[in-house]
Amino acid sequence: MADLTGLRRSPLDGLSADIRNGAAGEQSVRLLERPWLTMVSLRVDPRSEAARRIEQVLGTRLPRACGEVTSQDAHDVLWLGPDEWLVVSQMGADVLVKGVSDALAELRDTGAAAHAAVVDVSANRTVLEISGPSARGVLEKGCPADLHPRAFDDGTAIATTLARIPLLLWKVDPNLFRLLPRGSFAPYVARWLLDAMQEFTPDRPALRGA
Repeated sequence: MADLTGLRRSPLDGLSADIRNGAAGEQSVRLLERPWLTMVSLRVDPRSEAARRIEQVLGTRLPRACGEVTSQDAHDVLWLGPDEWLVVSQMGADVLVKGVSDALAELRDTGAAAHAAVVDVSANRTVLEISGPSARGVLEKGCPADLHPRAFDDGTAIATTLARIPLLLWKVDPNLFRLLPRGSFAPYVARWLLDAMQEFTPDRPALRGA
């Protein structure tokens, strides 16, 4: 089968130059896209044997609390609901989905995996990273969630909005946030962020088309 990966286009290909130029000064804030990360949706009863098998494949437990993120070298698992998670991985989607599916297949005959599902949703979202001392200040311009460290810990991911666009917001550390919007909303989110960053990046060239 022909390798078509070279034909892929990120949702933000048209903004790549603006994103590269989006940082300047000591109080800079930097924006970049991390396209093509594997994303896999998991639905399973966390108390089930199927959940235990999935955890063995991932090498980390499924988060149990709202906002919790668990990690292993290749995978980060974000809590989306009591029986729903999003795996963000550097592993190929086909390899990850097959690994989880094979583990569940062993339980099909017993019915233990009857209500478990694993779906490749990598094309659904892209990942934006905003970093730097002023990253939180930029996000606070358009996010209704309380992003102060007392309310939003490192290693937490929540479903919220930015500039009225629904997305997942993941705080990796005090100066690094990851945003996971739907691919169709990503250009708007990126343009909004670049505009909001201008206060902290006075030397940045004007946004094209602004």
